[in-house]
Amino acid sequence: MKTYQVNSEGYYGEFGGAYVPEALSRCVEELRQSYLQVLEDEGFKKEFHRLLRDYVGRPSPLYPAKRLSEKYGCKIYLKREDLNHTGAHKINNAIGQVLLAKRMGKSRIIAETGAGQHGVATATVCALMNMECTVYMGKTDVERQRVNVERMKMLGATVVPVTTGSMTLKEAVDEAILDWCSHPTDTYYVIGSTVGPHPYPDMVARLQSVISEEIRKQLNEQEGRDYPDYLIACVGGGSNAAGTIYHYIDDERVGIVLAEAGGKGVESGLSAATMNLGSVGVIHGSKTLVMQNEDGEIEEPYSLSAGLDYPGVGPMHANLAYQRRAQVFAINDDEAVAAAFELTRLEGIIPALESAHALGVLPKMEFKSTDVVVLTVSGRGDKDIETFLSYK
Repeated sequence: MKTYQVNSEGYYGEFGGAYVPEALSRCVEELRQSYLQVLEDEGFKKEFHRLLRDYVGRPSPLYPAKRLSEKYGCKIYLKREDLNHTGAHKINNAIGQVLLAKRMGKSRIIAETGAGQHGVATATVCALMNMECTVYMGKTDVERQRVNVERMKMLGATVVPVTTGSMTLKEAVDEAILDWCSHPTDTYYVIGSTVGPHPYPDMVARLQSVISEEIRKQLNEQEGRDYPDYLIACVGGGSNAAGTIYHYIDDERVGIVLAEAGGKGVESGLSAATMNLGSVGVIHGSKTLVMQNEDGEIEEPYSLSAGLDYPGVGPMHANLAYQRRAQVFAINDDEAVAAAFELTRLEGIIPALESAHALGVLPKMEFKSTDVVVLTVSGRGDKDIETFLSYK
C-alpha cells in the first residue's frame, strides 16, 4: 500500500534524511537510536499522556463554528490548540522531547524560536522539570514578539538574540545547531517543528499526532464518523499541520489543505511560500523544498507572521505537495489579517497570525453543504495583537 509516512531511512518520498556535518552526526545518531524505543515505552506514554491531560489541558475541544459554517456553506469544526497551556500546539512536542532528553541523561536544553511560542513552551517544560534552558531567537523576532521574550525570561530561560543574516528563524536554528555541536554530551536540542535531520521530522509529527488522534474520537462523537472531508492547517516548518493530518495522511477520502505564508504576494519577492516557490535543496540537515537562487544560496523569506517566515518546509509537507496529496495555498498578509478579524467577529476567537493563514484558505475553497471541514487553530492571538492593530 502506498504511504506518505516516513520510511526506515528517514525519507518521505525523496525528501528528508540526515545531512549533517561530522561534528553533529554523533548527536543525531544517538537520538535516532533512542527516540522510537523511548516513545513506544509504556512508562513514557503514561507520563506523556498524564501531563497532556493534567498540565496542558487536553483533549483540546473540537468546536463547531456555527457562524463561520453558515458563511462558507459547510460544516466547519475548529480544533482549538489555542486553548492549550501556553496558548499553542507547541507544548505537546516540548513535553515529549524534554521527557526524552531526561531519559537520555541530558541536563541542558536548547531550542530555537520564531514567533516565540515554541520557546515559551520549551521554557515552560524546563521550569516544570528543573532543566537548564537556552533559547535562540532572531533579533528581529525578539523585537516583534517582546511579550513572549519576557515570558521565557520569567520562566527562567536564557534568551539569546541572534544578530546574523536576517535575524529571524533560520539564523536562530543555525545558532542552536552550533551550540549543540559544541556541547554534545550534556545538551539536547528541542526542535520545534517537523524540520531538521531525521529523526526530528518524524519524532515531532508523532508527538503532535495527539491532535489527529483526538480529531478522530471527537468527530465520531459529533458526526458519527471518524474522518472529515477536509483538514486545513497552516505550515511554516509544519508541526501543527503534521499533527493534524498524521492519522489521515494515507486516507484518500480526506482532502489535505495547507496554507503557507504568501507575504506581500508570491511574485513580490517578499514571501515565505516555500512549496510554491522552492526547489529541492538541503536546509538544516534535511533534503526538502527550499527558497534559493540558482546558485543554491538561501533567499530571504518574508511574512508578517514570525512563525511562518522560514525558507524551507518540513520534508513530510514537501512530499505531500510534490505528490499532489495536499492542496497548497499561499495566503498573503492582507488575507491572513482579514481572516483573523473575521473569526474574531464571527466566533469571538482571536487566532494567532499563523493560524489566520489557515483561515485565509476558506474563501478560496468551494465546499458542498455536506462537507465536514476541520481547521486547526494552532495558537491564540494575544501575542499578535500589536501587529493586528498596527496593520494597514
